[in-house]
Amino acid sequence: MGTITQRSVADILDIRRRHLNPNLSVSYQQPLKIVKGSGQYLFDDKGNRFLDMVNNVCHVGHCHPRVVAAGVEQMGKLNTNTRYLHDGLAEYALRLTAQFPDPLEVCFFACTGTEANDLAIRLAAAATGGDQLICVDHAYHGHSPTLIEISPYKHNGSGGAGAPDHVHTVPVPDLYRGLYRENDKTAGQRYAQHVQQVCESLSVSGKRLSAFFCESLLGCGGQIVLPPDYLRTAYQAVRRHGGVCVADEVQVGFGRVGKHAWAFELQDVVPDIVTLGKPIGNGHPMSAVITTRKIADAFMNGMEYFNTFGGNPVSCAIGLAVLDVIEEEQLQQHALETGNVLLSRLRELERRHELIGDVRGEGLFIGIELVSDRQIREPDAAGADKVVELMRHRDILLSTDGPDHNVIKIKPPMTFSIEDAEWFLSEFGAVLDEIY
Repeated sequence: MGTITQRSVADILDIRRRHLNPNLSVSYQQPLKIVKGSGQYLFDDKGNRFLDMVNNVCHVGHCHPRVVAAGVEQMGKLNTNTRYLHDGLAEYALRLTAQFPDPLEVCFFACTGTEANDLAIRLAAAATGGDQLICVDHAYHGHSPTLIEISPYKHNGSGGAGAPDHVHTVPVPDLYRGLYRENDKTAGQRYAQHVQQVCESLSVSGKRLSAFFCESLLGCGGQIVLPPDYLRTAYQAVRRHGGVCVADEVQVGFGRVGKHAWAFELQDVVPDIVTLGKPIGNGHPMSAVITTRKIADAFMNGMEYFNTFGGNPVSCAIGLAVLDVIEEEQLQQHALETGNVLLSRLRELERRHELIGDVRGEGLFIGIELVSDRQIREPDAAGADKVVELMRHRDILLSTDGPDHNVIKIKPPMTFSIEDAEWFLSEFGAVLDEIY
């Protein structure tokens, strides 16, 4: 085993400043040196235990022994590419595609959510012959140049150059602070009309639509739950105009929403392409694209898609172990039950504290929007930052998101328990009392 020198926090920060990407940020004003993870907990170099409420990558828990053992065992036997036949690849393809409704039956394997979304763009272009893309404002789909183009969260922010001509942005379907709000029963359809308007405009101009990209629940957009009928109406418009519908499930798939395995099912729709990442490998770098036979066949243009590490035996062993743990530990049902407790109790806190403007979510994907004025719904980013820092000193790790950085996001490992929820709620209520 290679020797790793144990360094102080100050030394590590100095090395990061001198030798790492200079715009790589660090969490919290007093950075944590994390040396161990177990389940829903992280441990620092002093032995302190922290409740991790933001890590949706280690989906079935940090260092789950079943997942670790599967990776170690396979790594000790073989790791190669998909040009050789391997039982693990066949088994994982069968198991993964079985999780999806018809006609989603073909999978492509990659290593990151960025790779998956990038491939989805290529698949859509091959299937439609179009190059025009529709995305939702404040969305983030990945860090490659192609995906920055359809990620307003990045291209409209500091250092961004805005959307290119072939990318068209529609409003965030936000029922709290958006164009159409919670009292409008047709809000979902009205938001979807913006997608339809883009489709019609492209048709008039003679441009060909390729795809509509939308996260099934919006992460960087502020932990937004899509209003009823939004995807159904938007998908109908996109398909009428020759485009395909892409559901980005990189953050919210694999049972996190509780009611379903996939968050797009909350909208009673079936996408043409689904992209997966983050939780798929519980921290191991892997991702996938699931699509229809028709779209997969359209991609057969003579240029092979080959990913050196996508679908390798170790990744497949880990992916299978993750599916086993989700099923055997009934984590989807657990997410539903625990999430319901959290949402119910957070709404009680909302009634007591003017700082909380809105509580929303599904399962273990929850947003708490903080405001300085409830009447005008003025975002309170400073208040959100203060709450996060105070909770860190109470050994609970949170973070913020949303276009105004005022939404506290909750998306812990799926092993997050009712007891953890009670601990969090007690400390969170105490922090709100302390501030206000």
